[in-house]
Amino acid sequence: MSRIVLAPMEGLADDVLRAVLTSAGGYDWCVTEFVRVTTTLLPHSCFTRLSPELKNGSRTAGGTPVRIQLLGSDPAMLAQNAAHLALLEPAGIDLNFGCPTPLVNRNRGGAALLDEPELLQRIASAVRRAVPPAIPVTAKMRLGIEDTERALDCALALEAGGVQELVVHARTKADGYRPLVRWEWIAHIREAVKLPIIANGEVWNVADYRRICATTGCTDVMLGRGAVADPLLARRIRAGAEEHATDADWEELQRMIAEFWVRVQQKLLPHLSPGRLKQWLGLMQRSYPQAERLFREIREARRAPEVSAGLKRCGIDCRPSEAKAS
Repeated sequence: MSRIVLAPMEGLADDVLRAVLTSAGGYDWCVTEFVRVTTTLLPHSCFTRLSPELKNGSRTAGGTPVRIQLLGSDPAMLAQNAAHLALLEPAGIDLNFGCPTPLVNRNRGGAALLDEPELLQRIASAVRRAVPPAIPVTAKMRLGIEDTERALDCALALEAGGVQELVVHARTKADGYRPLVRWEWIAHIREAVKLPIIANGEVWNVADYRRICATTGCTDVMLGRGAVADPLLARRIRAGAEEHATDADWEELQRMIAEFWVRVQQKLLPHLSPGRLKQWLGLMQRSYPQAERLFREIREARRAPEVSAGLKRCGIDCRPSEAKAS
């Protein structure tokens, strides 16, 4: 049976959005934003702040397992931090070799390491040795830095290092997030290694899911921005549903938006929370015209009460559940 995974999305898919997206169902597990490992042993609070789910059996409120992603270039420090993290019993530990952002790459993190497959193997080996066998160690990589010349070398190195599953994002670092994807290269990697490959990149709807599976030969897919644009996408894929959203879908999404807004206000300061909702609605406009109306309604709002008023004008009740019940 195919598996569907919610991607780690830096600055977007935090614990609040993970909880809301996975509440719709359809995901086998999700992965956190990365924890940057440098020269120190991080306290447990660093991991639990990024993933409060660690205090809930490493699962979201709806029961979806959460794997914690580490990013860095020092095998020994990554191994020490992975061992320390393992004491919290995460659902899995994932290694980031895919982040393309300049700040991360300048500090030898993420996709910047894809010209050094031997280093990837050392990192994977060190982390795998440091973590109890019961905790999966996985990795996510892009196809290379400027080109795909070393893509197979990197995948083989991670396999030799002992990762149990490999997510391949079908772009190079230089590709960024441009619409161009190289799904055929995922197929080349799948043919070269024996470990399970999870395909990732530019899956926005059910038709894209079917195409990426057909092109790559993979049965497992990781959803990123497509899952944010259509929060019901994983469930549609599971059901083999048609592309067209229904009025019932939007009614469900209104409840999800309300839950998200309540959670965001609990987590962030009032002047910071509006940006998070605008960010989500900005992507959701791609799939739902109703989201465009919502976005226009709150676009100029700068503080939480203004956003709540705008949502209410659009028929979304954002009071906490206990307030609605009273």
